[in-house]
Parts: sequence; C-alpha cells; structure tokens
Amino acid sequence: MARHPRSRQSRATPTLDALTRSRVPGGFLEAWNRLVANWEPTLPRRRGRKPRVPLRDLLPALTFHVLSGAGTLSEHFSQLFDAPLADSSWADRRARLPWEIFADLMQRVLRPQATRRQPDAFWRGWRVVALDGTQFSLTNTPQIVDTLPKARTRRGRAAFAKITTCVLLEVGLHNPLAAAIGRRGQSEWELAASLLARLPTRVLLLADRLYGCAAFVEHARTTCARVGSHFLVRARRDLIARRLKRLSDGSRLVRVPVRAHGAGGHIRHWIELREIRVRVGRTGHRTHALRLWTSLTDARTAPALELAQLYARRWEHELYFRELKRQVRKTAVLQSHTVETAAQEIAALILVSAIIATERARAAPHDIAVLRVSFAKVLDWVRASWLVLTQFDDIVTTRQMKTFFSRAYQQMGRCITAERRPRSYPRAVRQPVSRWPRLLRNQSITGALHFKVL
Repeated sequence: MARHPRSRQSRATPTLDALTRSRVPGGFLEAWNRLVANWEPTLPRRRGRKPRVPLRDLLPALTFHVLSGAGTLSEHFSQLFDAPLADSSWADRRARLPWEIFADLMQRVLRPQATRRQPDAFWRGWRVVALDGTQFSLTNTPQIVDTLPKARTRRGRAAFAKITTCVLLEVGLHNPLAAAIGRRGQSEWELAASLLARLPTRVLLLADRLYGCAAFVEHARTTCARVGSHFLVRARRDLIARRLKRLSDGSRLVRVPVRAHGAGGHIRHWIELREIRVRVGRTGHRTHALRLWTSLTDARTAPALELAQLYARRWEHELYFRELKRQVRKTAVLQSHTVETAAQEIAALILVSAIIATERARAAPHDIAVLRVSFAKVLDWVRASWLVLTQFDDIVTTRQMKTFFSRAYQQMGRCITAERRPRSYPRAVRQPVSRWPRLLRNQSITGALHFKVL
C-alpha cells in the first residue's frame, strides 16, 4: 500500500506537542531550532510569485542534505518536510540566494558551547580557541574556473580550483565560533584578519606560524585588549626582536618592530610581547626549536612550560578540518557547480559541525573528555536517528521519544576512543615542490614529548 504524504500540519500531532519538543531531544529540526534560536531569515522583496518553499525551510534542508551524505537535495528535502521540490527548482533557488543570508546566519548562531564541566576546553579559566584556514576543492565547471583560477605548480595548473575557508574554533569541543569563506579568492590571511573581530571574551587564541609576524600580532593584541582575551602564536624564526628582560621561568619580554608595507618598510613603532623559546623532541630523535609570542606576560600565572605544552593542542584544528572533509563529506570535491553555491555548501558544513559538537557534548559521560567520544560514531547515530524521525515522528508518543533518545545517547556515550598516542610524523612530501625534504619511506615516531625552555 502506498504511503500517503503527510501535510505540514500533521507533523504537529497531539502525541508530541511543541512544549515537549523543546524539552526532549528530538530530530534534526529541533536541533536546528536550538542552534538558530530566534534568528529569522529575511530576503529583499521582489516582484513576482511568492516562492512555494519559504527560506526558513530551505536553509535547514540544505544543512540536512550536507549532513545526510548520500542522496540528492530534493530527496532530503522530501524526507525532512514531506513535500516535493525538483532538483532544477533547488538549483534556481540557490542561485538566487544572496550570500548575506548565510553570512548573517553564521554570525548570529555560531557561539561558544563549552561549560566549566568540560575542563579540557579551558586552561586556567581561559577558553582555548584556535584560528586556522583550509582549502576545499571545487568541480571544474566553467563558472568556477572563470571566478577562481587554478593555482600554478611546477607541473602546470593544479587539478582543481580551490576556495579558502578560515574558522575560529573552540578547541575542546571542535565547535566553530566564526567562519569566513573566500568567495572572491581572498587569502587565508585576509579571512583570518576579518575573524579577529568575532573573538569572544576571556579566551586564549592559538595560531600557527602563518600568523606569527608583527602585523598580525599587533592586530590580535589590539583586539584581545578590547575584549579581555589573550593570544599564543608561533613566531617565525627570522623575525627580529630586542630583549628587554629575562623572566624567572626562562622566557623573556621583547620588543618587536611593526613595519609599514611589509618587511622592507620603515619601522612605524614597536610592540612589547613575551617570547618563549623551547626545544621539543623525543628521546633518541632530533629535537626542534619552537618560538612563541604571547600577550600573557606574567610568568607566575602563565608558566612558559605550560604554554608550550598548551600550544600543541592547536593541532585539534587540523583534526576538525579532517572531520569536515573526510567524515561529514567523503567526496574529494564539493558537489556545487558555482562559487556561490560552493560557499553555501561550506557554510552548511560548518553549521553541521556546530550541531554535531552539541550532540557529542551531550553524549559524553561526565568523567570523559568530549573529544574522546568518537566523532564518526556520533555522526552515524545522529544520521540514523534523525532519518528515522523524519518518517515516524508523528506516530510516536512522548514516552517513546524519551526512551528512544535515552538509548541513542547511551550508545553514543559508549563509543569512547582510546587516549591519543603521543606521536608525530615527519614534515615532508613525496615529491617536493620547494624546500620540503623528499619523503622516501613512511615512518611514525612514538613516545612522550619533552619540552625544555631555552
């Protein structure tokens, strides 16, 4: 017997009223509503027929499509809202959506989620966040190639055009706090500078060597002072710094010149920072020198050795990008055929990661770090549970819904990964393009890291 499609009104059945939905963990739509809270999308008025699918349904459907993996956007919209919409109609609607809708959505709904019950998200009372960027590969359509030219390599043009994305991340939960997407070919540097304005209060910002120069540090220093935060950045080795004072823990206060228009310009002024130099290595292997700059100048409340060990957590940002690219989306390239729709797809990916971070934190036992709960298993459980609810949420009772999700979160909470081994891999490539050493044989180095302040 054919299944009769449910009307939109039939979804709000007496078995599970709106008040109960707000109290009991529910399906994707409730998770979406918790994320967006009171945000209401608005479009400029246009002449002509009113769209059959309102914007408040279109945005969650696109996010649900990115979360679901296999299937088309029209199929996932039908599963979510029990209404048909052809793929051609979807393509037309997405092409006409202004990017400002997605930018405003991310700005309003991405926010800190970690609480004091999750100590791994904090260091001495400071919320640990990281700033980094990545690139997504796009399909080689004429619209994309004309807008974002392929990069040049020593072997010619790159295989795919790239779109750069920069994310401000809450490290302890892998929760995005802000994101910027280079729809016009902006560099990671430009995107990262724009995200500093979104820095929350009482955070400690981690950033890698790309940002370890006076120009970025000056910008970060001004922003952190305004919102009551601090930064810890890995500095480049070749930068000049004048020593002012040696501190008790081996670090030192230095003055760094800020030059006009790059390294060759005249010195505009000097800024005062704390510099930490440490040597990191493992017994029996070569050590590496690490140079860090921070705005935490008190050696008693922020010991140099602790800061050096804390900086190693910046690698969580790389693992976050791997989750987006290899687990949420298992394709090598984005599915969108234009730069604008590709940016929409990336924005949906980031919103999905925020939703999964919430579900992961909810499933984690009280005595286990959130990041030890398997991201892949939580993703599988969330996909399966929400897919079931899109078809049967109008026939289950409140009690059944509570039991269903209680068991689902118990199962997710049991998917605990082993503690990470203290290992590292050589920073090399198989076919070097520049100064990187050539990788001839894969090797993994295990063992505890030793830090020595110089």
